[in-house]
Amino acid sequence: MLLGIGGLWLTLKLQSWSNLSDLGERAGILEIDGLTFRDLNKNGELDPYEDRRVPIDERVDDLLRQMTLEEKAGVMFINFTSVSSDGELSEGLDFFDPTTLLLAPNSELLVAKHMNSFSLIATVDDPTAFASWQNALQKAAERTRLGIPVTLATDPRHGVATGGGIALPSGAFSKWPDPIGLAATRDAELVREFADIVRQEYRAVGLRLALHPSADLATEPRWARVAATFGEDAALSAELTAAYVRGLQGEKLDARGVAAMVKHFSGGGPQADGEDAHFEYGKEQVYPGDNFDYHLIPFEDGAFPAGAAQVMPYYGIPIGQTDEDVGFSFNRSIVTSLLREHYGFDGVICTDWGLISDNELLGIYTILPARAWGVEDLTPRERMLKLIDAGVDQFGGEQIPELLVELVRSGDVPEARLDESVRRILRDKFRLGLFDDPYVDAEAAQQVVGSDAFVAAGIEAQRRSLVLLKNRDGEGGSPLPLIGRPRLYIENIDPDVAAKFGELVATPEEADFAIIRTSAPYEPRNGLFESLVHAGALDFPEPEKRRLTEIAGKVPLILDIYLDRPAVFPEIAQSSAAVIGSFGANDEVLLDLIFGRFTPSGRLPFELPSSMQAVEAQFEDVPHDSRNPLYPFGYGLSFDIPKAG
Repeated sequence: MLLGIGGLWLTLKLQSWSNLSDLGERAGILEIDGLTFRDLNKNGELDPYEDRRVPIDERVDDLLRQMTLEEKAGVMFINFTSVSSDGELSEGLDFFDPTTLLLAPNSELLVAKHMNSFSLIATVDDPTAFASWQNALQKAAERTRLGIPVTLATDPRHGVATGGGIALPSGAFSKWPDPIGLAATRDAELVREFADIVRQEYRAVGLRLALHPSADLATEPRWARVAATFGEDAALSAELTAAYVRGLQGEKLDARGVAAMVKHFSGGGPQADGEDAHFEYGKEQVYPGDNFDYHLIPFEDGAFPAGAAQVMPYYGIPIGQTDEDVGFSFNRSIVTSLLREHYGFDGVICTDWGLISDNELLGIYTILPARAWGVEDLTPRERMLKLIDAGVDQFGGEQIPELLVELVRSGDVPEARLDESVRRILRDKFRLGLFDDPYVDAEAAQQVVGSDAFVAAGIEAQRRSLVLLKNRDGEGGSPLPLIGRPRLYIENIDPDVAAKFGELVATPEEADFAIIRTSAPYEPRNGLFESLVHAGALDFPEPEKRRLTEIAGKVPLILDIYLDRPAVFPEIAQSSAAVIGSFGANDEVLLDLIFGRFTPSGRLPFELPSSMQAVEAQFEDVPHDSRNPLYPFGYGLSFDIPKAG
């Protein structure tokens, strides 16, 4: 086995050496009219695409004329790549980083595949090292034939929690509620401020494309991605989506911004039985309430008016909504007829990840099959053809530009079709200023990422996102806010934090109050990726339901439920003295609310159903339609803070 690992390591090192040896020199500097320009193609002349004074469309056209077929094909792919921890290129097997078993070395994608768009899953714990790696990658890109810079993209990574697998760990970034928690604040200006802070922190380390926000509507409460949305109400989602896009991009995307890829067109929420479309058993989106158009509102009234640069269709099949039941990205009626022609969207359309080929470990073991829903029987070549015909520009989670080259050389796809998509992708690179200066100040990144001001803003948002659902004990009194230093029995709370507020005891019987943090229930699924998804029933299993109600019978229970999805808990709510719904808030923020250090103001961004029977009877595509909800959409209590003295 060690011999095999050693052989793999040597193979990757030789491959890396070969790729890097194919790179040319770094771009020289041209001085013209008192200005400096980068000579990206190293010809000693200032080409239009190198001249920031030339209109962007002319720069794009000039670059396109100089590109080979292979270079054009590479632009149309975006996939994960690995990140080094030492600021250098990530070029092989790192025994301390298992992701290098799954992700290609930087030079393999950049040089051999001609790719220059990458998504990242690495946690940014050291902003300086990450920014240094970004600079090293951009230096390598500068040494390619035409010096096309890299666009680095990321899924959300600012959450206190990770929302059942819907976001990446926040690392050194400031920490905020999930998007569903931002929706609980009902404050578009706060959402714009959040996105602007995301913009500043991303740019500090070189991230220039946000694979968010999600404009999906959480009309199906069992869906695993509820936490990534702004809830089930289309008008609220549209308002907050627009604010989010403007916070990232500004009023017009330029070198100061981060491009927003809004997802998932035309709305990924109405999943059959709430199952997730990453998996074959969740590939169907259904519309029993005939409410397809409702899910377009966050795009038509939010993302599009705000000028979203890019859009991602979802995995699922919109059953019965178009002339063929195939996944959104394969569906010409969705991509071309609706998105391009009806809405006039001329930005980049990128598929969700892995629609063409299986995800494999070392090219041997399939860990996740292609999400080619509705076209499972097609070959990878045929799937790519169908995606191109549907009208997409970029293939997410794929690194097979050689297959696209083959399609052109065989005459199945005209090269002019590639030009259409490459033009859109390059246009965003120019708008973001990457051709003029793709580098960042690695030392300054440490001061920007997680700055005191940004951390404080995140904590304030956590406070404003909390929803007080109940504040009534069995005798009709309101237990919150607590006063003094009561004896506290706690669960899932940092004892060092709780000790600042009261005296900790070991059992409920010894306590004046029990404060317990828990999460919305879900049904664990088998499988490496399935196990990361929170799906299935929303009610607490009987042992846990009984345990919590028994505790509430012994001592006044203050219950906090992390609502990455709606929860069903009528019996627990009835027995509790106070109930709080949270969407990503640290322990101190929660205890600050409980002890009256601020006034709760959050409002539910979705209904909390009264039973699983009500959940199963509601329509997947219709908002606010569960019968007799325990707590309705928009519900939230408050209290007055007692005056000192």
